[in-house]
Amino acid sequence: MGSACIKVTKYFLFLFNLLFFILGAVILGFGVWILVDKSSFISVLQTSSNSLRVGSYVFMSVGAFTMLMSFLGCIGAVNEVRCLLGVYFAFLLLILIVQVVAGTVFYFKTGEVKQEMGNIVMELIRNYNSSHNNSAQNTWDYVQAQVHCCGWVSFQNWTENAELMSSTNITYPCSCKDKKQVNDGPVMGFCQLPSNSTVIGNDPEYWPVYEELLGILLSICLCRHIHSEDYSKVPKY
Repeated sequence: MGSACIKVTKYFLFLFNLLFFILGAVILGFGVWILVDKSSFISVLQTSSNSLRVGSYVFMSVGAFTMLMSFLGCIGAVNEVRCLLGVYFAFLLLILIVQVVAGTVFYFKTGEVKQEMGNIVMELIRNYNSSHNNSAQNTWDYVQAQVHCCGWVSFQNWTENAELMSSTNITYPCSCKDKKQVNDGPVMGFCQLPSNSTVIGNDPEYWPVYEELLGILLSICLCRHIHSEDYSKVPKY
């Protein structure tokens, strides 16, 4: 009965680490996407701040570290290697501590992050000029057209635009218009005021720590079983 439970624990730990390996690959890919993306809201932030580039390297590092940790856990669980399981346990504990610290910092810094993002977008809106053709403006037009939004908080953000303030016409960016009204119309420059708008909202995603705690418990159980088996194999006189 005991050996059957250990086998179940061993292969469950293997599947657990396989899922973690896939998660690490996703995080790594997300970091690469942030670094190379040139056609979404990410590129708008990159043009005005280096924080996002640093964040992409952090994602890539976390993803690679998670994949390495999961690989060690898989090998240690299947082959019952106590050394690898010990390293895996230490890595999981380290990740758990880092997540708690990062979650605490993020909780207290959320307002500052949103404010910085808002300042970047509002500066772009104020300086938006239909006669200029640059990547930041084109990307923001693309974001508004795809997300079906207008401005950072509402379409009234565009009342601070320098070109619109000096114009006698009531116009707003074409990318703000309802796509049902302009199926093939332009998404750059200024058009007539849209009839409605949407409000942007961002909900932060938090990583649960239950997976790390489960992995820690499984690795400890497997290590203790391997340790007891090693002593049981010693010949008794």
